[in-house]
Amino acid sequence: MKQLIEFPLEDGSTILVEVDEPESAGGTARVARRGDKIVEKANQSFETALDKVKPTANAVIAKLRGLYDPPDEISVEFGIKLSAETGVVLAAAGMEANFKVTLKWQKNQK
Repeated sequence: MKQLIEFPLEDGSTILVEVDEPESAGGTARVARRGDKIVEKANQSFETALDKVKPTANAVIAKLRGLYDPPDEISVEFGIKLSAETGVVLAAAGMEANFKVTLKWQKNQK
């Protein structure tokens, strides 16, 4: 079921995010109705929710930079899902999280 979640922003404004979530998620408070959708208010800010991505991104980048022959460029892509209860969840199929990693080495040409 789709729900609208209102995440407060640190500057005092808010952002509405449509999420797939059961109604009894527990991480929200019902605050309003917009058309035929009920808006739930998240219990944490949008920025706080996104802060949960930093340790994962930092760990992946640190490990790749620590390779014996580190690449000149690192690109890591992963999906995230916003959740009223947990904030951010790495998007996954089943029990696996998927990362797309691109490493580039450039030969010095003289």
